[in-house]
Amino acid sequence: MGKFMKEFREFVLRGNVLNLAVGVIIGAAFQSIVTSLTTNILSPILGLFTGNSFDALHVTVLGVDIQYGAFITSVINFLIMSFIVFLLVKFVNKIMSIHKKPEEPAAPTTRACPFCVTDISIKATRCPACTSELAS
Repeated sequence: MGKFMKEFREFVLRGNVLNLAVGVIIGAAFQSIVTSLTTNILSPILGLFTGNSFDALHVTVLGVDIQYGAFITSVINFLIMSFIVFLLVKFVNKIMSIHKKPEEPAAPTTRACPFCVTDISIKATRCPACTSELAS
């Protein structure tokens, strides 16, 4: 059970999981604000062009109301929410990258044969392509 808890702790403390958790929490916090924005401000403004509240737009087909205005309002709500979460995650990632040290480039593991220009191991003493002896 101790090994399981250790693995779980390592999983939860991974950077990606923390970024996801922050995104979900902040997204949930902004949800009511964005819903209010779309329902109380954007829908009435769009409703100016249709003559009534945009949320109230519907069409009746065979006695069934299809409320396309409410659906479009939900789509607008989703787009605003995803844009806010995108900006937040981008901001957090930028802050996290400021404190990271730049990675040094890895040492080369191959070199070019001076006779046939084939890539060979840096430790090779003879080229496998042209069989030329190589200086170390």
